[in-house]
Amino acid sequence: MGGPGDPPEGAPESGPGGGEDEYRSVVFDESFVRAARLQEFSAQERLADHAPAVRRRPPLRRGLSRQALILVLLIAVAFGTAIYMGVRHPYQNPAGSGPPAEPLRMTVIPLAPEGKVPGTTDTGHLYAQSPAAQFRIGAEGIPLPAARRTAHFSDSQVTSALSIAKDYIVRSALYPEVLTGDQVRPVRVLLDPDQLDQFDQSFRLPTADGRHAPTGWLVRFDPTQAELADRRIRVQGTLQAAETDSSALEVTADHTFVYALRPAHTEKTTEASLFTVRRELHFRFDREDLRLHQAQLVVSYVQAGPLSCAEDSTNRLHPLLAGQTAKAGGPAGTDPYATGGATALCGTLAAGTQPKV
Repeated sequence: MGGPGDPPEGAPESGPGGGEDEYRSVVFDESFVRAARLQEFSAQERLADHAPAVRRRPPLRRGLSRQALILVLLIAVAFGTAIYMGVRHPYQNPAGSGPPAEPLRMTVIPLAPEGKVPGTTDTGHLYAQSPAAQFRIGAEGIPLPAARRTAHFSDSQVTSALSIAKDYIVRSALYPEVLTGDQVRPVRVLLDPDQLDQFDQSFRLPTADGRHAPTGWLVRFDPTQAELADRRIRVQGTLQAAETDSSALEVTADHTFVYALRPAHTEKTTEASLFTVRRELHFRFDREDLRLHQAQLVVSYVQAGPLSCAEDSTNRLHPLLAGQTAKAGGPAGTDPYATGGATALCGTLAAGTQPKV
């Protein structure tokens, strides 16, 4: 029987102590409701379309969203790329390029005068009375020869190699800021990256070891001693290109430069004298060098005078100027205007190489 006040059939399920007791432990919180697969239509929706009382909700997406998945993929790609670039040598030659550039081999030979260095205030007269009388001025004295294709390089590639070699020669022997200053960047930017460490060490720690002499890379005078009396430098020489193998071109340059110099920080009326530099340079170009407008300087052979053999010509050239004589002589006379033939580590300017004033 039911208790007092209970209906004959017992307490209703909705009342206290009814069938609801078995669901009292279930908590229908907000997350539970949102996760329900069925959703009841509102009264207005049911009246409008005579729709069922409930509708099925779209399934919830499980796992990562599309944006999160893309972000994870990007991070994975970036991480993999970083590992690959860290393992791969940063200066590894690209496919199709030649072997690493060889270190430059250089020789710098001072040429001493036989007597006093002749001079005059008229630089035009100096040139006219010297073997450089018919030389051209500046870059005009470095004409490009006709370019002919080789077995593995086109006409345009041969022309490019010759042009880069000429550019290097002009910057390293004709730029006033290089000749009488401390500027080296105009020359440095033209070198193959494999040679930059050697170039930098040459200027940081000059050494007469055939590898690290700044005067092997470029022409430069002691600015406390000499300056240009005439910027119209006389030049004469040749350029030749040849294919060494299927991956490289070689350009050989042989030029004589004649500079009019006077003592530094003096009046223009001070007597000037001529200084001669003969440079034989050998360049190598692979296809990557041609594409990037850069060169590998392989051999540099330099004769320069009038210089004193007692002076160190490794870092800078210390020219003997008008009226000066060498402290010590050298072996038999050397003619920097004549091609061919090597000399000892110090030579003497041959008779007739100095102007007659």
